[in-house]
Amino acid sequence: MSGITLFELIAQRLTCVVATSCPADDRKPAAVALIVRQTGDLNELLFIERAHHPDDPWSGNIGFPGGRRDPVDKTLRHTAERETMEEVGIDLSGACYLGRLSDIVGANLPVRVSCFVYGLTEQVEPQLSHEVHDLFWFALHELAAPQRQLTAQVRFGGTLLEAPAIDLGLPGKAVLWGITYRLVNQFREVIESGEERKLPYELPL
Repeated sequence: MSGITLFELIAQRLTCVVATSCPADDRKPAAVALIVRQTGDLNELLFIERAHHPDDPWSGNIGFPGGRRDPVDKTLRHTAERETMEEVGIDLSGACYLGRLSDIVGANLPVRVSCFVYGLTEQVEPQLSHEVHDLFWFALHELAAPQRQLTAQVRFGGTLLEAPAIDLGLPGKAVLWGITYRLVNQFREVIESGEERKLPYELPL
């Protein structure tokens, strides 16, 4: 990657694909922020652990900051930035906007999720809301490690499911699965391939 920064590489790779929006339907629109930073030789992604609450079907799950679109949001990108500020206190207006991934529709709830990618160049001091139990950074290359890939039993609401997942190896934390798992894989595919092609929005597994 000599002569080019990580963020320039990601932005170039994201412009090589045509991110596809899910056709409008009765699913609720939502947006998340995939935030990247470079620490020494490590490229890391920011994850949140959702607060543990019995009425939340995503209770304790690992994900990206984000949420459902509010009528005040001009665009879904505004949704991702507003929700990130509200949930973890990170202002993305000063971050490097790198592009977006293709939309994903939920497998267990009627939601369609847009994902916007940002690079952070400065140290931030997160301020967690009541919706977030924890925030942490995780190395991108570790997400692809073969030994971390598994099929896990996960709970969504009151239902026990089997789903492809990534074992983060973090004590007390859930595996990475669902929409965030699919977005991580899409992101890795885009930046590792660099091929010019169209990525359709992803249907549930």
